[in-house]
Amino acid sequence: MIISQNTLKWVMRFYPPLFFQRIWVQKFDDDFKSCSVKIGKSFLNKNYNGSIFGGTIYAATDPFYALLFDQLMQRRGFKVRVWLKSASIQYLKPGHSHLFFTIRVTDEMVTEAEEALKTLGKFVKAYPMEITNKKGELCATVMNEIYIRNLHQGEVPTVAY
Repeated sequence: MIISQNTLKWVMRFYPPLFFQRIWVQKFDDDFKSCSVKIGKSFLNKNYNGSIFGGTIYAATDPFYALLFDQLMQRRGFKVRVWLKSASIQYLKPGHSHLFFTIRVTDEMVTEAEEALKTLGKFVKAYPMEITNKKGELCATVMNEIYIRNLHQGEVPTVAY
């Protein structure tokens, strides 16, 4: 389903798995090429040593590449199914303050996915994410592997609006 950036931002802000972990979408760019997220530190996601629970950090990174690629491909006329296929995380420094990350999808990434969807019917690739604290210090790195399936392989994509 194609939706606006503002609608998706508010849906994700109040999506229970993110909301109760204090994962707050700050912004989806107008062209769905980037997304900024804040992981707020609170008593709901603090571990025994006072830093943000690692599972919260991991969960925060889960949906965003898939959401961006889903919206980008649909706007190019593809009917797709997109999900996170796998992920790995490296914790580098405890998150003792709010944490932040921004992911960006480049034109080259979109072109690569489009070509694979047209020729192979699917696209699988891992992309990096960096989670930083208020001071800009790197606290964790994540690799998210997304899977995109062209549900109408062989058909010519047409934009529905």
